[in-house]
Amino acid sequence: MSSRFSGELEEEEEEEEEEEEASVNPTEVKMSQIVMPCHSNHRQELDVGQLLKWIDCTACLSAERHAGSPCVTASMDDIHFEHTISVGQVVNIRAKVNRAFNSSMEVGIQVSCEDLFSDRHWRVCHAYATFVTHRTNTGQKVTLKPIVPQTQKEQVEYSVAAERRRVRMVHDDIIKELLSMGSIQQADSSAVCNAVAAEKTKVESVELVLPPHANHQVNTFGGQIMAWMVNVATIAASRLCQAHPTLRTIDMFTFRGPSQVGDRLVLRAIVNNAFKNSIEVGVRAEAHQEEGPNRHINSAFMTFEVLDDLGKPCTLPRIRPEPLEGERRFQEAIARKKIRLDRKYIISRKQSEVPLSVPWDPTNQVYLSYNNVSALKMLAARNNWRLSSEKDKVRLYTLEQKSMLSFRVEFEVEVPAHRAFCLLAELSNRPKWDTHYKQCELIHRVDDDDFLYRVVAPSVHHSSVGSPTSAKQAEGILQDFILLASKRKPCGSGDPYVVALRSVTLPTYPPTEEYNRGEVLCAGMTILETKVNKSLICYYNQASPEVLPYISTDIAGLSSSFYNIFCSCSEYLTRNALQSTSMEQTDQHQMTKTHSPTSLSEALHSAHL
Repeated sequence: MSSRFSGELEEEEEEEEEEEEASVNPTEVKMSQIVMPCHSNHRQELDVGQLLKWIDCTACLSAERHAGSPCVTASMDDIHFEHTISVGQVVNIRAKVNRAFNSSMEVGIQVSCEDLFSDRHWRVCHAYATFVTHRTNTGQKVTLKPIVPQTQKEQVEYSVAAERRRVRMVHDDIIKELLSMGSIQQADSSAVCNAVAAEKTKVESVELVLPPHANHQVNTFGGQIMAWMVNVATIAASRLCQAHPTLRTIDMFTFRGPSQVGDRLVLRAIVNNAFKNSIEVGVRAEAHQEEGPNRHINSAFMTFEVLDDLGKPCTLPRIRPEPLEGERRFQEAIARKKIRLDRKYIISRKQSEVPLSVPWDPTNQVYLSYNNVSALKMLAARNNWRLSSEKDKVRLYTLEQKSMLSFRVEFEVEVPAHRAFCLLAELSNRPKWDTHYKQCELIHRVDDDDFLYRVVAPSVHHSSVGSPTSAKQAEGILQDFILLASKRKPCGSGDPYVVALRSVTLPTYPPTEEYNRGEVLCAGMTILETKVNKSLICYYNQASPEVLPYISTDIAGLSSSFYNIFCSCSEYLTRNALQSTSMEQTDQHQMTKTHSPTSLSEALHSAHL
């Protein structure tokens, strides 16, 4: 999972910093370290292993401050190192708990560099770590108290943490699913006949865990294990390129078990694949006591580059994989690279970039779904919404961000939240209450939580909102949208139900002359239970050029279409609330009949629950 899975709102960074200064987070821990020669590599740059020690230590202190009990590192999400740090510069690390679940919590870590002589500051990396609490002396799990977000940024991180956790829990399944689809190219033996044999890059190193390597719980310090893994990975990469490589990215660290003082830690590394400008090295850590069996402690995948004198990536030699296991690692490295590129394109790109629609295919569905839901949650968490109009408790809010206009319509209904969610998540029923949805066709059920729809809407040029028009005219020019609908149940108390919408492109549904193809940037609904049998419905839309004409007259107060539509929605929910229970039972029955227990959709569903 990428460290780019950030809840930051880049265009509002300065406001957020001021907001954070005004609010003190009780879980926040800060660490500042000046980089000494003993912390550096041969280039007088901070060794990444040393940085990982500092990161893990700071994050652990934050987790324990919240838990009030000892905690251990369960995993560290992908980290992308944007800059190196030189001797004499200062590393500033900030960690705070974003969200606590039952016995685990997500800690967000920000790392920046400070030059004391020029007073410059810049970001180095950010990451998310998962920590779990130790059991009590009676063997019972420690149940963590919930986090209460204080600022807008904390609210975003809190909300999106549920989505990151969802993807984190199916991290390995994504690779397996991608490989099973047969979309990853096979190794071309003719292309690698002159390549470096993977066997030549093998590294094996043994470390004896001594008291200085232990943490305050007498287990091997997780940061120390990560540092040793970086060391052997760097040697493996160096053997391929015969140069000094720079570590750029670390895929997720997952700690599978503890290690103690007296263990022999066996670290093995090998180059899995070499691309034009990057090398992937796989590392495995195992522990054993004297002659005892080896225990798998950790595995990770690290990507290196070799930079020239101008800081540009060099072209690298190819790798010839070992038979069987080596070929498997070779293919998996290609899959991981594809996922990194998907994440960079789907998740890291700014919401305002054009085209708005991202191509949908099974290999990027997890990240598109994540982006869809997290974008809506980030929009909902903004605290500078302005009330534009209100009529009979239907409220219209607007939010202006540079050239972007967003709106929120909210109203209450006397319907339980789970029943309202069941009705609103079924997008095919939306034409029954929304006049902007002339047709809504389900074209693909991705899994239990994600669906692809084709929506047809009357063209605004021939059927302006609130303006009468003939049926023939309305049929003349229509707009259509290809939408990904992602639905989520609450991850914890106080969370809303979510139905998120965004445009995607499908080769099987290209634009046609009969319809103007529109794009939805970010839209959807949240349903929050306010009282027993009462829910607050909020509808959001981040207006793209195709959508803006539909709403501009409403915002100016010249039309009552918003009011009429959401009154219609309220009546629809009230009228059908009693039927939704039987609908849920039918859906559950169909899911049981058609659901494959080994599919990625089941893993996603289980992780969500």
